[in-house]
Formats: sequence, structure tokens, C-alpha cells
Amino acid sequence: MFSHIQDDRAKMVDISGKQDMTRRAVAEGEIKLKPETIEAVRKGKIEKGAVLETARIAAVIAVKNTPVVIPMCHQIPVTGIDVRFEIGTDIIKATVEVKSIGKTGVEMEALHGVSVALLTIWDMVKSVEKDETGNYPYTKILDISVLEKSKK
Repeated sequence: MFSHIQDDRAKMVDISGKQDMTRRAVAEGEIKLKPETIEAVRKGKIEKGAVLETARIAAVIAVKNTPVVIPMCHQIPVTGIDVRFEIGTDIIKATVEVKSIGKTGVEMEALHGVSVALLTIWDMVKSVEKDETGNYPYTKILDISVLEKSKK
């Protein structure tokens, strides 16, 4: 059972005393889809259009707008974003790498990019993923995690 905890201490951490450093983070996650949906993505047969290209653009937009969505994230100068996809039989894996030169890490930006990429894929393929009741018994977003985080 869950209990309610009120936390009135939410605040943005002061990073003004930190040195600027080169920062990098890589995050990944997966979306499980029906094999026939994967094949439709591969062949460009999804009604809404180019799934992975759209998801790539959505990931970049998400990375750049992370502090708008996650209130305690600092606005940072993003210097690089790389979004990659691997397609399996019933899985698409999204990997997002984010680079910055600044006072705080970029793992939240990478995680946000992966999350939005996977949600965009779901949105684009949902018409072929639905079952006869309009639900998504096969579709799942899985294993979103930070693979690497570094600063120099």
C-alpha cells in the first residue's frame, strides 16, 4: 500500500559554483510491437508516415526542451544530439546520446529524448497495434535506462 508524503522542499539546485565541463550521456529504451507492425515500419507502410524519422525529430525536440517538462532541470547548452534505432523482430530500440559543455549532467535530456522517441513510435503505429477492443495488449515501452554518463 502507498502512503501520501507531502514534500514542500522542491527546489532547483544551485550549480553556480561548479566548473564547466564536457558532459555526455547515453540512454536507451525499447518498444515492443507486433511483428507485422515492425514489418510495416520497415517497408514504410504506416499511414502516419515515416516512423523512425519522425521519432528522431521528436527526440531532438524533447532533448532541447527537457527543462520545460521536468521542472528542476537546468537549461543547458546542448552541443550535440545523436538518435539511433535498431529494429528487431518485435522490438525497436532507441538510443539517444547528448553532449554539452556546462555545469550539470545531461542524463535527464537523454532519458527524455528516448522516452519521447518511443512515445512517438507508439503514436504513429497505434492504429495497427490496437486489438479488436481498441486496446494495446502487445505494445509495451520497456527498459528505459542510462547506459553511460561522463564528464571531463
